[in-house]
Amino acid sequence: MSATQIPGYTYGTTQVPRSPLSLEDLENLKKALLFGPEDEKYLHLAGEVLKDQIEQILDLWYGFVGSHPHLLHYLTDGKGNPNSEYLAAVRKRFGQWILDTCNRPYDQAWLDHAYEIGLRHHRTKKNATDGVNAVPHVDFRYLVTFIYPITVTIKPFLAKKGHSPEEVEKMHQAWFKSVVLQVALWSLPYVREGDF
Repeated sequence: MSATQIPGYTYGTTQVPRSPLSLEDLENLKKALLFGPEDEKYLHLAGEVLKDQIEQILDLWYGFVGSHPHLLHYLTDGKGNPNSEYLAAVRKRFGQWILDTCNRPYDQAWLDHAYEIGLRHHRTKKNATDGVNAVPHVDFRYLVTFIYPITVTIKPFLAKKGHSPEEVEKMHQAWFKSVVLQVALWSLPYVREGDF
């Protein structure tokens, strides 16, 4: 399925609101993370390595979420009933997010999309994209703590194509920096105005 056929995937369209942050803000965050051209290079390499492993990665991540009721809770109606259509729709966008993380330029469209992802986890827009009756808000603490499992579990996939340990480590560090950067950006709707 191409990205344009993924329900609710609106990257680069007028449906995505402009981020309140500037490209200068984005560059300053990248500098704070020591994220530079070499990281971009190794993220692109990671994209090549991961592109045919997306379903296996998602199986692992969904298994992780599904094995923790307090995480699965956010994909349910609040009474413990998961919505399979919602899970499937989110899964397709999650797979595309892996590719976007590795392959998209970190420009205005990317910055705007990161803001949209944050809104979709926050009560501002959660459930609106898919029109579902699910828990209306993902608690902030799980955005932050999810950095670790999303980062640690990707490394074995990066090592599956015969790259040197040094190359795998550089891809992994670039991925880690990008995930931290994105979670910082997704946090914007959660932070009181003037405090971000």
